[in-house]
Amino acid sequence: MNKFAHDSIVPLKNSSLSKKQQVADMFDSIAFRYDFLNRFLSVGIDVWWRKTAIKQLASLQPQTILDVATGTADVALMTMEMLKPKKIIGIDISEGMLEIGRKKIAAKGLEDRIELQKGDSESINFDENTFDAISVAFGVRNYQNLSKGIEEMRRVLKPGGKLVILEFSKPKNVLFKVFYNLYMNIIAPGFGKMVAKNKDAYQYLNDSVQAFPEGEAFLTIMKNSGLTKTYSRSLTLGICTIYCGSK
Repeated sequence: MNKFAHDSIVPLKNSSLSKKQQVADMFDSIAFRYDFLNRFLSVGIDVWWRKTAIKQLASLQPQTILDVATGTADVALMTMEMLKPKKIIGIDISEGMLEIGRKKIAAKGLEDRIELQKGDSESINFDENTFDAISVAFGVRNYQNLSKGIEEMRRVLKPGGKLVILEFSKPKNVLFKVFYNLYMNIIAPGFGKMVAKNKDAYQYLNDSVQAFPEGEAFLTIMKNSGLTKTYSRSLTLGICTIYCGSK
C-alpha cells in the first residue's frame, strides 16, 4: 500500500495518538463552530463548491449514495435536495460532528432518507458493490492512508458507479498565491483560535493542504486504485478541485 507525505501530516506533532484519532478528537473539539467557520472563512463560497461537486453525479441519477467524512451532513443534505435519491448514508469518525448533523437532518424531517453512522473511511463497513455513488467533501486530506481510503470507496461502489471528491488545492496564480498563503498561514488559524478556541485545527488545515498530492498526482492515485474515467475540475482560481472517477 503506497504511502504519501500527506499521510503523516497530523494536527498535533507531539502527540502519540494516530492521525486518525487526532483528527477525530480535533473535529469533536471544533464541531460546535464548524459550520459557522466554513461559511465565514470561505465567505460562503464553500456552498457553491459543494453544489458544483454534487452536480457531477446528476446524470447518473444515483438512488443509494454514501457520503464519506460526512461531518455535519452538509453534503448529504444538499445531495438529498438536489438529486433526491432514495437513501443517503453518511459516515464519519467524529461523533461530535455526527451529533450536529443528525440534528440538522431531524430539523428537515429526513431521518428516514439520510442516516449517519460512525465509520472509518479506510475500513468501510459495507459489502462490495453497495452504492450507486460516493461523495467526499474536504475529507480525503484527513485519511491516514490515502490509497487504502480510495480503494475502499471503489470496493463499495457498484459497477458503473461514480466517486466525486472535493478537496482543497493550491492556487497557481502567483499574485493570488501570496494572498492565499497569508490567509492560510495567519488569518484562518487566527480565526480558528478566536472562534473555535483551536488554532491547531486550522494550522493543520494549511499543513495538510500543502502536503496533499493534488491535480494529476491525485488522479494517478485514483487510477492506481482501479478507478476509470477519471477527471478533475479546478474551482475558484485553484483553491479547491473536484476529482471524479468511475468503477
